[in-house]
Amino acid sequence: MNELLHFLNSRNSSPKLAEPGPTPEQLEEIISAGLRAPDHARLRPWRFLSVSGERRRDLGQLFRQALVGRNPDADEAALTKAENAPLRAPLVLVVVCRLSEHPKVPHVEQRLSAGCAAHGILLAAEALGYAGIWRTGDVSFDRAFMNALGLESNEEISGFLYLGTRDGEPKPLPSLQAADYCRSW
Repeated sequence: MNELLHFLNSRNSSPKLAEPGPTPEQLEEIISAGLRAPDHARLRPWRFLSVSGERRRDLGQLFRQALVGRNPDADEAALTKAENAPLRAPLVLVVVCRLSEHPKVPHVEQRLSAGCAAHGILLAAEALGYAGIWRTGDVSFDRAFMNALGLESNEEISGFLYLGTRDGEPKPLPSLQAADYCRSW
């Protein structure tokens, strides 16, 4: 297996992330890789919100408020967990999908393009020696939360990419065989 294929076949999400995170220059490289996602009609149906430093605490407050809005009876443990979620990594990238009306590009293709951009970002971060994990959860689909972030009515969250330095060993990956997932037709 060549080096690039080995890299692609060994990429692994990392739930435990520590400092340091990517530098601003590295983040620019990482985002540039995401911008190479397949993009039918060049709609550019994605954008990213970068949250680092103390701004992660502000994001945590929005996570907490969103949980209260969805579940006014949430206990303090759940509220604290929501509030602390952005502190799990030095950098959180909010992947935003911007949906446009287009006669040849349905919304599903635009959502897939945003997902490909997110995957490209994870690969680029790993290529620079960092690690990451893509998270969603109820907050990803919470319109009040999206509004609090400043998203437009035609925008939605594709996910939160937590990026930083891998803390610990990579988790073992199961061995998957291509033949189990692909058949000639």
